Amino acid sequence: MKRAVFPGSFDPITLGHLDIIQRALPLFDEIIIAIGVNAEKKYMWSLDDRKRFIEASFTNESKVSVKTYTGLTASFCKQENATCILRGLRNATDFTYEQAIAQANDTANGMDSVFLMCSPEYSHISSSIVRDIARNNGDINSLVPDVVKG
Repeated sequence: MKRAVFPGSFDPITLGHLDIIQRALPLFDEIIIAIGVNAEKKYMWSLDDRKRFIEASFTNESKVSVKTYTGLTASFCKQENATCILRGLRNATDFTYEQAIAQANDTANGMDSVFLMCSPEYSHISSSIVRDIARNNGDINSLVPDVVKG
């Protein structure tokens, strides 16, 4: 079984995340959307809300599950018997950042990474931009799935 883990904080999940997951579905038997929990990080949306947003976005997709984890992503992947880590890339800066992590995961943990470029119409979206807009009472409706808008 080809099982991938798509890790992130998903604070919040964006249309860019949805794009990557939907395009990755034909490549894998299962995709685990893994919400990483970092006690030192301050989140805008609660863990329960983030998990609910993701689950609601994939209610009709049996190949997607949502789990939370702490610690190293590669350790979580091994625990879940995943064959690789799925990552979305928006630009060359993302690639440079993700490349070093992927090489470390391969060297230290034998965990491969698969990168998908996001569709051009989503390349400007990031969770940090969404948070900044939301924090300043801006309109995030064109950047996130309907469930986040509520």
